[in-house]
Amino acid sequence: MALSFPSDEWIKELSNQLNASPSYEQSAQDWEGDFIFVVEPDENYPETTHLFLALFHGKSPGAEMLSSPDQQEAEFVIQAPFGTWRRVIEGQLEPIQGMMTRKLKLRGNMMKIMRYPAAAKEIVSCCARIPTDFGD
Repeated sequence: MALSFPSDEWIKELSNQLNASPSYEQSAQDWEGDFIFVVEPDENYPETTHLFLALFHGKSPGAEMLSSPDQQEAEFVIQAPFGTWRRVIEGQLEPIQGMMTRKLKLRGNMMKIMRYPAAAKEIVSCCARIPTDFGD
């Protein structure tokens, strides 16, 4: 069954996929830093949504859709329109490249993220494993 993006169920499934991934565990074994993904409105999605993903030493100890951006603190905030997030999830836009070209707007230490390219790639691979309904 496809999960709607963005949704609480979708971000929790991403957390489950990361926790089940030996490749993510290996590539992010030293990583500490949580994320908030801000999905901004565009012609295909009418609202702003915030998704929280906790990441710690190759595991994801938690994830949830936030009712407000202040509900959780995170070291990193990445925001982009819905269509850009769809391109990332479908593997059409590599996240670090998206940040470098400002298609994905980052608040946080870009140099820290760039030290973990394999982990970023595995997060996208886990996204691609989730049957996703983009509402079309």
